[in-house]
Amino acid sequence: MRIKFSFVCIIGLSIALIGCDGGPPEANAVNCSGKGMEKALTAFRNNETERQAFIDKCDALNKEG
Repeated sequence: MRIKFSFVCIIGLSIALIGCDGGPPEANAVNCSGKGMEKALTAFRNNETERQAFIDKCDALNKEG
């Protein structure tokens, strides 16, 4: 019984974590500075237009603040 419960919990957590991959990162204060920018840009390594749009949004955020 315990093994079945553990197995069901592992499957449930795996499905939940797979669902957390919500797509490309948003331009915000964390993703537009330092290590956040570095990690965010790796998500756009195959799409230059989306990468440039992200950088432009970060520039706009930095000018506002």
